[in-house]
Amino acid sequence: MGYFRELPNLKYPSFLSDKNSTLEYIDVKNFFRRVKLREDLQNTFTVFNKYEIPMGSRPDNVAEDLYGSASLDWVVITCAGIVNIRDEWPLNSNEIYDYSLNKYGEKLNEVRYYETKEIRDLEGHLILPAGKRVNSDFTVKYWEETLSTYMTKSGTSVRTGISNYVHETRLNDDKRFIFVLKNEYLQTFINDFRDIMVYGKSSQFVDDKTVKTENLNISMP
Repeated sequence: MGYFRELPNLKYPSFLSDKNSTLEYIDVKNFFRRVKLREDLQNTFTVFNKYEIPMGSRPDNVAEDLYGSASLDWVVITCAGIVNIRDEWPLNSNEIYDYSLNKYGEKLNEVRYYETKEIRDLEGHLILPAGKRVNSDFTVKYWEETLSTYMTKSGTSVRTGISNYVHETRLNDDKRFIFVLKNEYLQTFINDFRDIMVYGKSSQFVDDKTVKTENLNISMP
């Protein structure tokens, strides 16, 4: 089941120059019709699995792996809360390098910020955890019980520089972790989707999957 095939239709006034009359309509897909996970499912963590997108995999690859059908890629995207696939789906290693190079140019490997290294005393007690963002002049002073003295560390012994490229790579890697719908809830989701796509009765109603828009009689220049 392809996403676009399931979208309902709009009969839209034709503005084609070779149309037969002002009453001629063309069928277009209603991209404004949106779907989201049902609230009772949304609030139940048991319906999802945490999933790490393999390097280089597209949504259709993930759908094939999880549900046995590449055409269910829209289920993967919708349940992951992805709106803009171009910005929110992880790039492969070559793509993230090219993206970063285009964004930063010669400053690709320039230090963007600094992070702490893990520091422990001689007895193995944690003094400073790794990964805390700090200034370039950061220092740490602590009491070394074994030596009965204060220790001071600074520079590369306590911090490491994070380049623009590493920063972008981390942001990209964060996108790899998504929540996906468990197989046992797949058909429920699809059924709900189809119900949402059905039009209600109105003056523009043609059938369950089609409504007619107003003919605004706009003349083309």
